This record gives sequence, C-alpha cells and structure tokens, in this order.
Amino acid sequence: MALALALAPTLTLTLPLPTLPTPGALEVILLLPRGGRALLLPVLCSYVAHAVNPVEVRGRDFVDSVTGDRLMIIGVDYQPGGQGAYQPQNNEDALTNSDVCLRDAVLMQKLGVNTLRVYNLDPTLDHSKCASIFNAAGIYMLLDVNSPLPGESINRAEPWTSYNSDYLNRAFGIIENFKNFPNTLGFFSANEVMNDLSTAEFNPQYIRAVQRDMKNYIKNHVNRTIPVGYSAADVREILQDTWAYMQCAHEEDESSSDFFGLNSYSWCNGDNIQTSGYDTLANMFAESAIPVFFSEYGCNRVTPREFNEVQALYGEEMRALSGGLVYEYSAEEAGYGLVEINQDGSVKLMQDYNNLQGQFNKLNISALESASPQATNIKAPQCENSLITADEFSKNFTIPAVCPGCQDLIDNGIARPQNGNLVNVDQTSVQQKVFGNSGQQVQNLNLNIVSDGSNKPSGETTSPSSTGGSDNNQPSQTGNSARPTGTQGAASNIGDSSMLALISFFVCALCL
Repeated sequence: MALALALAPTLTLTLPLPTLPTPGALEVILLLPRGGRALLLPVLCSYVAHAVNPVEVRGRDFVDSVTGDRLMIIGVDYQPGGQGAYQPQNNEDALTNSDVCLRDAVLMQKLGVNTLRVYNLDPTLDHSKCASIFNAAGIYMLLDVNSPLPGESINRAEPWTSYNSDYLNRAFGIIENFKNFPNTLGFFSANEVMNDLSTAEFNPQYIRAVQRDMKNYIKNHVNRTIPVGYSAADVREILQDTWAYMQCAHEEDESSSDFFGLNSYSWCNGDNIQTSGYDTLANMFAESAIPVFFSEYGCNRVTPREFNEVQALYGEEMRALSGGLVYEYSAEEAGYGLVEINQDGSVKLMQDYNNLQGQFNKLNISALESASPQATNIKAPQCENSLITADEFSKNFTIPAVCPGCQDLIDNGIARPQNGNLVNVDQTSVQQKVFGNSGQQVQNLNLNIVSDGSNKPSGETTSPSSTGGSDNNQPSQTGNSARPTGTQGAASNIGDSSMLALISFFVCALCL
C-alpha cells in the first residue's frame, strides 16, 4: 500500500505506509518526467528510538527483559571535568549538554561500549536529550544518586546524621529524572562509603536503609523494576564481608543490593590472573546470588595502559562476573583517561583509547551474547552473624527505621519531580573536531542509531594511523541493525531546494 502526494505538476511523491517500529528511512519515489526516469530518494526522519530493551536482574545476571539474553557490561566511567564540572548553580552536569553527549556517545559507540556510569547529577535538570542520545547509541546508564556537595551523600563518619528526608528527596529525584528511559540500567545507592574496618561498623546498615527506601520508592512510582546496588572499594580486608552483608536476604525488608559493583585496580600492566588477584575475586564471587561487576577498573601505574585484563574479565575463568567499566573516559587530574578534552570542545584520542578498543575488538561477542543466563536459581543466604568474618565489621542486621518524614515521600512521591522522557535525536553528526593520538583528524563521525539492541565492539580502528587511513568511514556494527541517521543521497539531483524541503515536511509528518 502506498500514499501518493501530488506536490507539483511535475512531481509525484509515493510513500509506502507500513507501521514504523524502528528508526530508519522512508523510501520515497520521486517521479521526474523531465528526466524520463524515477529517482529514489531516502529521506530520513528523526523520531524517538527505542534502541535498547530494559534490563532486569535474574539471579547473578543482568538479563535483557525482552530477549532473555545475558547482558555483559562493556563500559566506561563518565564524568567529564571530574567533580569540579558538577555545577548545579550553573545548571550544568555531565548529562546536560547534548552536543557534548553526542560527541562522546559516538566515540564510545566506536570504542565498543554498551554501558556508562555517571557519578554526579542534578535531579532538577532536564537530561532527556543526553539520555536519548545514549539510548539511540545502544548505551545503558548506571547512575549514582549522590554528589560531593554537603548533605548529598552518606557521611561515613556519622551516617545517622546524613540519613534524612532532604537526602532521600535528592536520591528519589534522580530516580524520577531517569525512570522513564529504557537504557537506565540501575542506580548506585553509595560509592566507597566503607574503605577500612573503622568505617564498617555503622555504615553497612545505613546503606541498606537507603537501598530499602529507594527500592520501595521505585516499587511505588516506577512502572518497572530498576535495580539498586552498591559500589565498593577493593579493600580486601573488608571486601568479602561487604559483599556478604549487602547481598544477604532480610526477612523484614527489601534492603539487599540488587547488584554489587567493585572498584578494582589490582591488575596493572604485566600482571596475569594470578598476580593480579583476579583468581581470588573469581572464587569469591563464584556463588554470588546477585550480579557482580567492576564498577571501576584500569590500573595506571604504567602508561599507556595495555588493558590486558579485558581478556580475563570476559573470559571463562571470570564468567561469574558481569563485565566492568573502565575508569575513566576523560583525562582528569588523577591521570586516568581514554581521551583528552580541550577547552574548545575538541578531543584527542589517547593511546589508552586505542589499546582498549583493540582489546574490546578481540572479545568473542557472539559467545558473550549467546551465553544463557547462569545460576538464576541461586538464593542469597539469610543475614546472620556467621556470614561476617572480621570482628570489627558490622554484624547488626537490624536496618534503621525509615527516617522522619521519609515514608510520606516513599508513599506519595516527591514534590515537583523533573521527569525525563525520550526525545527525538535529530542531530547525529559530531560538530567538534576529534584527533587521533598521532594528531590526524578523525573524519565522518556520526551517530549510528541502534534499533534493536545494545552497542557492541565493531572491529574497527577509530584513530588514524600516522601513515594515514583508518576504518572510521565504516559504520559501527551496533545492535543487529544499525544505521546512520544523517540525511543521505540525492539533493543535488533536485534543482529546487524549496521543493525538497516541502517533500521532507510531508515525509517527516508520517513519522509522528
């Protein structure tokens, strides 16, 4: 079935009218009698893309809620400018500038990333454009609900002083802000609150109290279950106890972690699975009842980083883990980073980017994708003292009561939430200049819309070699059906540009 639009005496527009479940081009036949031939013009419309499927937790795995396939996190930590760039007073955070998000989403897409983590966000700002860009790129988001500002995180010295309605109002605000995006993978309740035995006496129960409240808020105000978990420091004297405390089942509430992130830098250049202690971690988490992954990794003791640990992390010996996120995307004061971001917005790809891309390209993505969810029947043990090995670590499994005024927030929702929603991604071409580590400019950087799955490594090399040439002109093979959304083709064959604009108007009207 087709629709014919007579736009001019010499021009007929013929459109097929199928349902359009995914983004793409409508094939438009332009009949041009003066040339004696038909011209096929693809006209691309921007409209909301449901690129990724929501993810849920089944046992120790993240699982695509539609396909049932296991999701292995191939990710990076993302906070351009570091903590100093979090400026709510200026209405700015890491996900407010859509031009920056587009630039970085394209570079992450080419890197092979399917997940990013963002640490500091303002719940009162609109993040719809950036979240939609990353969704279109096939990239999930793991989001911290805290910030470095006073009163916006758990005070590890006196956690009872920070657990209050103002703090939860902020945490719930982040949930409201991102709950409608299908690529919201989960929320971190806290990050490295415990970093030694002295901080492990009172903090565990308060972290679980926050998780209980977040999970109940999600249950009451979100139309799907979004996982909530904790990001722990790799401090071996408390690591196993932290994981055991966070995952154990509590009969009286739903305060346990849905997942467990580990910030680990134990594998440096030259290490192997034994010298790095990765074998110890694999054994520790072999019987985990919840997904475990590296929420940060990438030792920078020797640079450039080789990232040989990638092959181990996604290999058979560590298959119980669910992947990880490399620290970090942009080069900051700490000396980690895959790219350098300049004042004018241009970017230089570091050798670390090239090395990591090469490691991701070696992964057997088909095997990772085809691996069925494992150990979905493992049940978390009941919370009891015998789970904890260190005398100084908390054995108090009585979770603090809901803070004053907080139950009303949980039941009725916060006032005036900023709810984000998917929006059209109508700009797909990177405007900023991007250079390889040899100084040559990377050309033709465009977002490839993922219509039916998460992004994956494509096998390409983004950074041009010093002798010239790269695979950058090849579209990244993202999802099962990735396609560029920049308008292609034949405008030069039509003499009247205003006529082309009129055609585009009619075609795009059909997309709405």
